[in-house]
Amino acid sequence: MKDIIWIIVVILVVAWLIGFAAFPDVGGILHTLLVIAVILIVYKLVTGRSV
Repeated sequence: MKDIIWIIVVILVVAWLIGFAAFPDVGGILHTLLVIAVILIVYKLVTGRSV
């Protein structure tokens, strides 16, 4: 259950890549998926480290 964020990130990036290749006219939605994935990666990196 700890790595659920990484699974979501991978799914979002794969969906973005597939959508970018298959539907190039729907750029806004696809880039939103990528931004969400990047935000989740940054969140995981910031909160995942113990100081």
